[in-house]
Amino acid sequence: MDFNDTKEEAEFRAEARAFLGKHLEPKGDKPLRQRVDGTEFMKLAKQWQKTKSEGGYAQITWPKEIGGRGGTPMQQVIWNQEEGKFDAPTGPFTIGLGMCIPTVIAFGSDEHKKRYVGKAMKGEEIWCQLFSEPSAGSDVAGLKTRAVKDGDEWVINGQKVWTSGAHYSDYGILLTRTDSSVPKHKGLTMFIVDMKQAGVEVRPIHQASGGREFNEVYFTDVRIPDSDRLGDVGQGWKVAIVTLMNERLAVGGSPGPDWAEIMAYAKEAGTMFDQAFREKLADWYVAAQGYKLTKFRTQTALSRGQTPGPENSIGKIITANHLQDICNSAIEMQDHYGILTDSDRMPADAIFQQSFMWAPGLRIAGGTDEILKNIIAERVLGLPQDVRVDKDVAFDQMKSG
Repeated sequence: MDFNDTKEEAEFRAEARAFLGKHLEPKGDKPLRQRVDGTEFMKLAKQWQKTKSEGGYAQITWPKEIGGRGGTPMQQVIWNQEEGKFDAPTGPFTIGLGMCIPTVIAFGSDEHKKRYVGKAMKGEEIWCQLFSEPSAGSDVAGLKTRAVKDGDEWVINGQKVWTSGAHYSDYGILLTRTDSSVPKHKGLTMFIVDMKQAGVEVRPIHQASGGREFNEVYFTDVRIPDSDRLGDVGQGWKVAIVTLMNERLAVGGSPGPDWAEIMAYAKEAGTMFDQAFREKLADWYVAAQGYKLTKFRTQTALSRGQTPGPENSIGKIITANHLQDICNSAIEMQDHYGILTDSDRMPADAIFQQSFMWAPGLRIAGGTDEILKNIIAERVLGLPQDVRVDKDVAFDQMKSG
């Protein structure tokens, strides 16, 4: 592995730092999201996305003809590293630019690309991903939201759940079932849906962490023109795979806290003398360094113009469980005060409490631990596939309930 920037990479890193330093403040004690309300945060997020787009940093690897920089994957990695050091309000655009718009670029028409890509990059429109349902989470292909052809339109009825950002999104990519007479993976079709149109109802979900980022979305006789279909009819699974691969890359890491934060708190709380804690701290440090070196391997491949290997698949499994374990230990360290979640009263602005509530969701988002382990086992290690009794069974013949 090569841990050093090439001359060109060092020049780009310096350029990125200068641009970021001109427009943003370095990270402080409290994240921007905790310092301003939701309306102000969204306003700042759109302003920053527009600034990035005008500076040529919105999507570095995308071709220039669609508004990107035409840069290298390694330049994108460098930008992400440097932007992460600043209080950048990027959250609202992660799903759209990381998952939805790449799908539109891959399967949409020229009219779709001209209409949607530029506005998303400039922060003028926000997108969400409508896949999971109450009875189809990890098994996305088991979804029941129906799309029925009516002339040049499709009529949509059904429900999606755990849709991040649906309450502030303008558009979404929607996976539906258009044919129940074939096995479940073969009867799916993907569409672009206007989230503001009649028949679309968004209901925010109040989470245990106190947040409301996830939503239920109901579709009642929603009409979508056939021209807003992505890919061929019945080929929605092929389209969805592109989105899912981008999703797992996008949620591959966690924002912390990590071993350094809990070590700092342990010093303050006077528990560094505890041998059991010190052993856990060593385990966390080793795991963090192992993941860091694995990412370096990916970055080395990108720097050399190569395609990264399957090691990317392990990121979310490691970081999600890592985060949950660290936060649980910190809360136990606080004894009965650990139940308090007031950021003004608790150590580290109650980040351990908030992240502990969020960590289980991270183990589900972008594929559960079990799904990702199956992917690694089958596609990386070459182990036999799980037995699938429904592989060749028509969806309308499958037993449910």
